Amino acid sequence: MDHSTSLLRLIFLALGAALILLVVRSAFRLPRGIDTPTSTLFDDAAAAGSSCTRFAPWGCGQADRLTKPKAAPSHSHETDVPRHPLDPLTVGEINRARELLRAHPPFASSPSSMAVHSLSLDEPEKPMVLAWRKGADPLPPRRAVAVVRFRGEASVLAVDLASGAVTPLPIPASGYPTMTMDEQVALCFAPFRDSKFNATIRRRGVRLSDVACLPISPGWYGPAEENRRVIKAQCFSAEGTANFYMRPIEGLTVLIDMDTAKVVSISDRGAGIPIPAAANTDYRHARHMQEEEKAAGLGYQKVRAPSMEPAAPSGPGVELVDGHTVRWGGWELHLKADARAGMVVSRARVQDPGTGAHRDVLYKGMASELFVPYMDPSEAWYFKTYMDAGEYGFGLQAMPLVPLNDCPRHARYVDGVFVAADGRPYVRENMICVFERYAGDVAWRHSESPITGLDIRESRPKVTLVARMVASVANYDYIMDWEFQMDGLIRIKVGLSGILMVKGTAYSHLSQTRENEDMHGTLLSENVIGVIHDHYVTFRLDMDVDGADNSFVRVEMARQETAPGESPRRSYLKATRHVVQTEKDAQVRLKLYQPEEFHVVNPTKKTRVGNPVGYKVVPAGTAASLLDPEDPPQKRGAFTNNQIWVTLYNKSEEWAAGLFVYQSKGEDTLATWAERDRPIENKDLVLWYTLGFHHIPCQEDFPIMPTVTSGFDLKPVNFFESNPILKQRPTMEDDLPVCAATTA
Repeated sequence: MDHSTSLLRLIFLALGAALILLVVRSAFRLPRGIDTPTSTLFDDAAAAGSSCTRFAPWGCGQADRLTKPKAAPSHSHETDVPRHPLDPLTVGEINRARELLRAHPPFASSPSSMAVHSLSLDEPEKPMVLAWRKGADPLPPRRAVAVVRFRGEASVLAVDLASGAVTPLPIPASGYPTMTMDEQVALCFAPFRDSKFNATIRRRGVRLSDVACLPISPGWYGPAEENRRVIKAQCFSAEGTANFYMRPIEGLTVLIDMDTAKVVSISDRGAGIPIPAAANTDYRHARHMQEEEKAAGLGYQKVRAPSMEPAAPSGPGVELVDGHTVRWGGWELHLKADARAGMVVSRARVQDPGTGAHRDVLYKGMASELFVPYMDPSEAWYFKTYMDAGEYGFGLQAMPLVPLNDCPRHARYVDGVFVAADGRPYVRENMICVFERYAGDVAWRHSESPITGLDIRESRPKVTLVARMVASVANYDYIMDWEFQMDGLIRIKVGLSGILMVKGTAYSHLSQTRENEDMHGTLLSENVIGVIHDHYVTFRLDMDVDGADNSFVRVEMARQETAPGESPRRSYLKATRHVVQTEKDAQVRLKLYQPEEFHVVNPTKKTRVGNPVGYKVVPAGTAASLLDPEDPPQKRGAFTNNQIWVTLYNKSEEWAAGLFVYQSKGEDTLATWAERDRPIENKDLVLWYTLGFHHIPCQEDFPIMPTVTSGFDLKPVNFFESNPILKQRPTMEDDLPVCAATTA
């Protein structure tokens, strides 16, 4: 290898290391004193002499980094102890589990060959958690559940942290565990060890030092892909922009064996397709403020911070107790980070204004899976049908939140403690924020008309509690909000932002396209097509409305004809309640002209006038999959076939696409479980809701997308005896904060 080639390789390694920072080293820190390495990926890159490039300033050493607004640093977590049965594993517990796993046969024969794909709390059985009382009861025994691979074989193991027992658990029939961050990083470099790949890049006229490759899950498309853990890489040119996603090396797909990190095959069908230009693709603030724009006042919109602070004058009204218990506005809930789900809300209870008691609403809620199929069947695109939680780890992709921009000034932050492939713990700082929000909305109001003679104008401001996390899964950013209102409503919202996955094209104007040509997307800029795709986010909601045993009620609305002579009206709307008996009858596809309400009720608890207490699911804007049910991606994503499912509670049925999703066939999904048609009347049940988005890209999505948001509500229905915020007092002038300036 000549000197120039060696230098080129070093430059590439530095650039590649910089590009992956946003998913690895900038996002977490090792606890002090716990196997902290003396050098990092970027120290090595700095030694190569080019970590601080104009393309990747985030790759600079610590001393070189630009100063950004930061929340107050959190504590080290080294001395954390669990204080609630559902608290996540602590640093100490992860280290204990690692020791037990490394000593367990057969791993003990070669501990370094053991890769930990996940290590999380094995939550105690539900009755134990419900019976536990803080200060009166000891914590239930702490256990962990681990997913590991050892010499090509996957295992699921229960680890008793007290006794030291390690017990094998059943494993799925197909599929592989969620990728570790370590192997995602390593696979970015794998193509460059192949001489044929390097030759292909040169033929495309791109410098190797400008190339960035990302690992892309391949889905599953038949027996030919079985018995081998593979991944595909898509590559981009990072020359001239941080937004390398807008510069695809189109048609180039590299198939890699994940266990050997060797290239299996290379497909290059993009000859003649130019790489889009870097101009106008950078989205960073500093890049937009060119001197000529500053002088002219163009291209820059100054957004003023809100003049009304949502926090109370005395400070934030949010209590964060023991790191994970949140109390606010009559709500009490447990909040934690999860490597796969991102954010988990548990034991959500709301205070009854009539009795003062806290009443159960939701035992556990989380995003179970995200299915993102792209709508281009070509060789370089057909496999892009991602399962973001089960393949990549939704929580693993969560980045530290940006104070003042992701979250307001008074937000409280929750860290995530996760595990690396070698079993060591690391901390993802500021992964979740919790804050009060006042957006100028009205909680309730009424004014009387002057004709009544009553001078009444009553209005109450709506202040809510928000728990937020953001996952940056490669190009896409998902903003997940759980919002709690004082009237008992829970609003779950998903915001989509980030950068489109685009394909290169020879076209620079629509006039060049053939009549009726299917481009599978929209021409966004010269040589750039934004490919049509869907997003489906399936939430698992273990509802416990005033207790664990509930029923699912479909309230069907239909036109009722009046009898001749009965009324001047010919028709009206009639509501009919149908208590669902089994799981199959609880599968719901939303229909605009056959409207329904969907209630989860406790048939044994009634209001004073006899209505069963309950909550209802209130859908907002959503989308349904149009793929053929027998299309391989849809078979794996069959949990999106309905917008609502209701299943009998089963602790092991948490992940809508199955426990092992990577290269799975789709034989162990929510759709499979629901086919058992188990009885669900007056049982402990789980409601699943899928929120969908169809995305036909438009030019406003270039080069970075304005956030698009949708969601759904969990709303009280006869849960309270009357309006629970009836006695909320109005806001007066004296309630507002007063800012006073003093002079020396």
